[in-house]
Amino acid sequence: MRLYLTALNPTDSVTGGFLPAARTLGLDVTLLTDQPERYAEVEALRTDVRDARAVIDTIARHHPPDAIFSNSDHIQPETALAAAYFGLPGKDWRACLTAKNKYLTRRALAAAGVEHVRTALVTPGQPPPDLPYPVVVKPREGVASEDVMLVREPGELRRVTAEIAERRPGAALVAEEYLAGPLHTLETLGDGENTRVLGGFRTTLGPLPYFVEERLDWDPRHGDDAAHVLRVLGAVGAGFGACHTEYVRTADGPRIVEVNYRLIGDTCDFLLAEILGVPLFEHVLRVHLGEPAPDVPPAVTHGAALSLVAPRSGVITRTPGDVAETIGAARLRHRPLRAAGDTVELTNTNRDYLGVVRAVGPDAAAVDGAIDAFRARTPWVVE
Repeated sequence: MRLYLTALNPTDSVTGGFLPAARTLGLDVTLLTDQPERYAEVEALRTDVRDARAVIDTIARHHPPDAIFSNSDHIQPETALAAAYFGLPGKDWRACLTAKNKYLTRRALAAAGVEHVRTALVTPGQPPPDLPYPVVVKPREGVASEDVMLVREPGELRRVTAEIAERRPGAALVAEEYLAGPLHTLETLGDGENTRVLGGFRTTLGPLPYFVEERLDWDPRHGDDAAHVLRVLGAVGAGFGACHTEYVRTADGPRIVEVNYRLIGDTCDFLLAEILGVPLFEHVLRVHLGEPAPDVPPAVTHGAALSLVAPRSGVITRTPGDVAETIGAARLRHRPLRAAGDTVELTNTNRDYLGVVRAVGPDAAAVDGAIDAFRARTPWVVE
């Protein structure tokens, strides 16, 4: 059976997750990408993966497909259209587009009566929209917390949108009411008929006005929140494959921040797989091969991921390197994202990560102790 996997730049999820999972399943893999030279370990064909017509054409001239899949934020609609063209299991391209476009997400949820969060498109140089302040301004189709900021009055909104427009010419921006409360995630896997709740994380953010995710702690106590998130996914149409949904527990109940129609990122997909004790990447691929989403037993371990954020701009002079070890009762892994000698320029986004520490153990105390011990022994140094 042949799997076509569409991708842009290499990610841990693809190179360390889905490609090994495909080999375990005995699949022949063809990777379609605009950067084939960066994928030496697999057959890679140069394709404009942002164009569904190009993806379809490349596949039609190659081997017949049994599954067409992507874990990329940016090319879900194109991949879904290609899967539909060949009559294969896949996501609805409209759901992919709605999830990616934050304005369309809000519009779909309001139309379905699931939740109402005031939001508006923002045009630099035009009068600010009539919204209750403070508001959050962000790119309509942004990722990695880039250019996401809390603003407290109309004048600041005008200034911030002008600055973002200078960095992102032509990018559409949205502003929406600020959702106060703890930030959580819900991870799901669906087959088009049934959506399995895998669990979720409690997210710790860095200081406002930015929204940099610094830590995720496993939190299986999602309770009624899961029912609300499932209604959200139903309204968006996101019921096939993996989905990573972020929401805030507000005083009025859960409210969605965004729907990411893919696995959780920043190596937390590996953490999720280890906490659950299941071959998560294989489960996702099996769904795209037409198999039902499996039941996943509740986790019996605890886990956390700490993103090590650069404390300042400068040059990295010391790094712990790639580490896998056992500390007490916890298994710990440090994945460096930068190297000694690299120059860091702070952006106040997830791009400021130096590395990610993941730990899994029997309880929170074991996990916290392992992370604290590792950080104290092997710090990053930026001078």
